Amino acid sequence: MGSVGLKTHIWNNLLKSVLLLAGFPVLVLAVTYAVALLLVSGQDPTVGEGLDEAARLMPHLIPIALIATAIWYVIAWFVHQPLIAATTGAQSVTRAEEPRLYNLVENLCISRGLTVPSIRIVETDALNAYASGVRKGNYCVTATRGLLDALDDRELEAVLAHEMTHIRNGDVRLLVIATIFVGIVSLGGELIIRSFGWGGWWFPSGRRWGRSRDDGERRGGGGAIILILIAVAIFLVARLLAIVLRLALSRKRELLADAGSVELTKDPDALITALRKIEGRSDIPRVPGDIREMFFDNAIRNGFERLFATHPPIQVRIDALVRYAGGHDPGPLPLAPPPAPETPDAPPSFIPAEGPWGRRGPWG
Repeated sequence: MGSVGLKTHIWNNLLKSVLLLAGFPVLVLAVTYAVALLLVSGQDPTVGEGLDEAARLMPHLIPIALIATAIWYVIAWFVHQPLIAATTGAQSVTRAEEPRLYNLVENLCISRGLTVPSIRIVETDALNAYASGVRKGNYCVTATRGLLDALDDRELEAVLAHEMTHIRNGDVRLLVIATIFVGIVSLGGELIIRSFGWGGWWFPSGRRWGRSRDDGERRGGGGAIILILIAVAIFLVARLLAIVLRLALSRKRELLADAGSVELTKDPDALITALRKIEGRSDIPRVPGDIREMFFDNAIRNGFERLFATHPPIQVRIDALVRYAGGHDPGPLPLAPPPAPETPDAPPSFIPAEGPWGRRGPWG
């Protein structure tokens, strides 16, 4: 599908995102079928019998899965903001406490007729920011103390415009919904893995692996074990696909948010220099991966993690700004050296600074 202009790119990306999100219910159904396999494995059937019985159980399990999904969704919809704030250590601030940050966000909102979101700060030296929320009146923009200290007004405004674009395009809402579905897949997988570790699952008959349903004679448990292995395989594939779908929602959206930032500020150079200052300085320790996906920059630590990166590398984002927005790249900025360790004050000296021979002490 061709794209002409930023608006068309946004609409095309939104359509693709909706199509990707449509794949998550399929994964939920796959995990539900895996749970059905575990349930029937307690009867020690053959593999064919187990697959057929699991299919017959699906009409009974699907309503339960839908109810569990709805409960999970409602909880996440209403309490995700305080959970994110508690995880990152973000604290709400007022205009009187942070006038510079508040004024920059407000000016961006006025320029596009947006409602001013709540504003929070994370007290850390790392340079990062993120937007969160799922509905009007619930959105929030959060910045770190290190970001406020390191960036000038132009650069900080460019980063905030990036986050406001995520809100404007509905990115944060889609990301929360995707995270809910991934959480459901993970929960089903936990049930599967735990049952595998216990050596069996419950079943209304109360019988366990290796016991015949009819006469109590042992049947070897081979069918039950194979069914368990199939269930585990279904979960692993569903989990991997859920991660891939969620990553597909993230990467291109960062480039679109960068473009939206330039559209708001008309200053690509400010965003480029902000990216250079943030490069290598954005990591906030002990923050879960689901929250890191919301960050302005999600640092990649090693080569393996590049396969599951939610953000394009800084250099890729800068190259796009240079190519399409006419920005100028100053090149990588050297990391500041770590602060020197504090040393205790030297003990007082009884040797005069200048001795009678014009030097420090008679033996200086």
